[in-house]
Amino acid sequence: MIHKLALIGFGTVGQGLAEILLDKADTLRDTIGFEAQIVAISDLLKGAVYHPDGLDIATLLDVIKKTGNLDDYPDQLGLERGWDSLKTIQETNADSIVEVSYTDIETGQPAIDHCRAAFTSGKHAVMSNKGPVALAYEELSRLAEENNVRFGFEGTVMSGTPAIRMPLTALTGTDIREARGIFNGTTNYILTEMEKGLDYEVALQQAQQLGYAEADPTADVEGYDAMGKVVILANVIMGQPLKKSDVPCKGISHLTSADIEQATREGKRWKLIGRVKKDENGISGSVAPEMIPMTDPLASIMGATNAITYESDLAGPITLVGAGAGRVETGFSILIDLINIARGQI
Repeated sequence: MIHKLALIGFGTVGQGLAEILLDKADTLRDTIGFEAQIVAISDLLKGAVYHPDGLDIATLLDVIKKTGNLDDYPDQLGLERGWDSLKTIQETNADSIVEVSYTDIETGQPAIDHCRAAFTSGKHAVMSNKGPVALAYEELSRLAEENNVRFGFEGTVMSGTPAIRMPLTALTGTDIREARGIFNGTTNYILTEMEKGLDYEVALQQAQQLGYAEADPTADVEGYDAMGKVVILANVIMGQPLKKSDVPCKGISHLTSADIEQATREGKRWKLIGRVKKDENGISGSVAPEMIPMTDPLASIMGATNAITYESDLAGPITLVGAGAGRVETGFSILIDLINIARGQI
């Protein structure tokens, strides 16, 4: 049975997913029996198209590459144009809504409303957008359950690296007492370059030139991106309703070359650590730069790579290392959620 998709947003992640579906179509069908079809795309800047029998992925990607506008997708009988996101969610024949619009970690909108509309329309929702999971996880999970649909968000913490699925499946039955990690590749890259001798501002400019940091890097360097991921881990992995306001947050912009040198003298290394911990007093979360010893597995994580260490009662510390961003990697995180929905495993 073909799984029909409507994409809300067609930027880097949406195009990455489309490329995977195009390149891997035969392999996915022949090896695991999974077939997906994009029937609709609605993007605030790039336009919107819908056809109930499916859109040609190669043509979609070609049009976006050449003109950047879905209005240039060729006409055909039954093709609809110009539908906004909510109409696309509510009125198309998609089985799953892929929410890959812009992430607003302050309000979670419009992505939270997109999820509400999907669930009340009887459609699954899959996303790499942190906003809905960090700010409305309890409500949206309940709404999905009430409507007998699924809520997938593997890509919200470490992109295609299974930072959510691994503990939920492979560590079932253990008591996870702490999760701590490097959740932002931009800051880890900057700290790596500072250790090589660059000042903070120079390292930041280099990160921007390489595309790791935005023109406004505040969300990364002040720790807000990592804070959203800490909240997600608390709610999803530990089942505790932690909120953003519960998580003290400090970034790396105040660190100097002298701080880096001090850590080196002490046999340590600065890392921006996001942490969620459970003890007899309840649960707590934090984001802050820490000097960690070289023996800590997180100390060896350099460049734009992410990592997480889970501490559990039965399995001890387990560290997972991988990409925390990327076109293909985040596209894969969407794909694995869709496959597991089709298998009934979410």
